[in-house]
Order: sequence, then structure tokens, then C-alpha cells
Amino acid sequence: MEYNIDVKGKPMGRVASEIAIILQGKKNASYNPKDAGTDSVSVTGIKGLVLTGKKTRQKMYYKHTGPLGHLKERKFVDVFEKNPAWVLRHAVRLMLPKNKLQAVRLKRLKIVD
Repeated sequence: MEYNIDVKGKPMGRVASEIAIILQGKKNASYNPKDAGTDSVSVTGIKGLVLTGKKTRQKMYYKHTGPLGHLKERKFVDVFEKNPAWVLRHAVRLMLPKNKLQAVRLKRLKIVD
């Protein structure tokens, strides 16, 4: 089944958790945890996604490059301005179970501007 979600004006965490539930197939009567599921999600209005509270100024994304002391920090505002689709995809990826089905499920997430 194809789900169309308009995220304009909605909090990122609420939307990401709803998308993660759909991608796992938990909305189907035939849900089985070991199956990847068949539902896909199409997201529109990504530029209107909001964060509650002070998260727009305080939220940071961290990445370690390997050598000691090489921790890269990026602010949410900068990342969202450059690539808002990555922000939502990253939030959904962290809410999915960490197993070999995660990549299969994420392929069924389409983010349309």
C-alpha cells in the first residue's frame, strides 16, 4: 500500500516515528517481524518540517572520521538548509530496527520536495 504524508507544519519526531511504523509493516493485519513489509511512503512538503522547543538552534549531528580527536559537528540549521530530505531520512533510519532489513525498508521511503 502507498501512503502519502504531507509533513508541512508537523514535528519531525512524530512524523519520523509514524513513517518507521509504516515501513516496518505494522499497519497491516499480516505483520510479521521477520518480513521487510510491502508498504511504501511518499513524503511531501519537506521544507515545512518543524522542530519543537529550542532544537532548531541546539540540535547537532556528530560524525567521527576515524583518527583520534576528529569529531565533526554540524548544526541542524545548516544541515536542514542544505539537504532537508537527509534530516528526515536520518531520523527514520534511527527509528527502524538495526538489522539487515533496515536498508530494504528505507528504499521504500520517497521524499518529494
